[in-house]
Amino acid sequence: MEDSNIPFNLEDALITCLPRSAYYIPNFLSLEEEGFFLHKIDAAPRPHWRNLSHRRLQTYPSPLTLQNTLLSSPLPTWLSDPLISRILSISFSTTDSRNVFTDSPHRAPNHVLVNEYKPGQGILPHEDGGAYWPVVATVSLGSAIVLDIYSKKQGRSEERDDAPSWRIIQEPRSLLISTDAFYRDYLHGIAEVNFDKDLTKASVCNWDLLGKREFVEGINVRGTRLSLTYRDVLKVKRLVKGFSFLGKKG
Repeated sequence: MEDSNIPFNLEDALITCLPRSAYYIPNFLSLEEEGFFLHKIDAAPRPHWRNLSHRRLQTYPSPLTLQNTLLSSPLPTWLSDPLISRILSISFSTTDSRNVFTDSPHRAPNHVLVNEYKPGQGILPHEDGGAYWPVVATVSLGSAIVLDIYSKKQGRSEERDDAPSWRIIQEPRSLLISTDAFYRDYLHGIAEVNFDKDLTKASVCNWDLLGKREFVEGINVRGTRLSLTYRDVLKVKRLVKGFSFLGKKG
């Protein structure tokens, strides 16, 4: 059975061709752990899924309010243990013991999106926005997929270059961490295709970090891919005990 790969620090996981704030770790989960997460996601009651036009998702512990506020509630244990402690255990370097969430308001992720992409599905280039601390940790499950990175035009969040500036392969069981300038200054998206093509060392910026490079003729045939996206929501509202969401006594 393939074991997980947990580095002591992020120095060797740095994606060097990107702005200095993105890291890639293959085999962050073992095959057994991946199977556990796939089972938990599949077993979720149907109301937990929100169907969008090109994908569906689950949100934990709850969606943000219209004011981009998270109602305080713990994450389910299966999403927090051991993944969050594993992410927090990785320091920046041998001389910097901080982790990627050390300086965030809550010093750990407090929100998780579970996204499902079937072959041919994707998401338009976008930025995650100001509701979160500028760190996102994404664990991929099920199938490999290519993440396209776009430069903004003249710093405008709503405009981008036509072609991606970089491409990142996200393998099953991998962890991708985006921080700082890479989080703020670029857009990311997933093309709505059944095949990712032209995958080579020259076209994929994390090629040397991949766990496997088994892309026959530079093609990735997509299966169903799921992702766990961990972030720290900046604004959290604590509910007063004894009151309902409407502010009345329960």
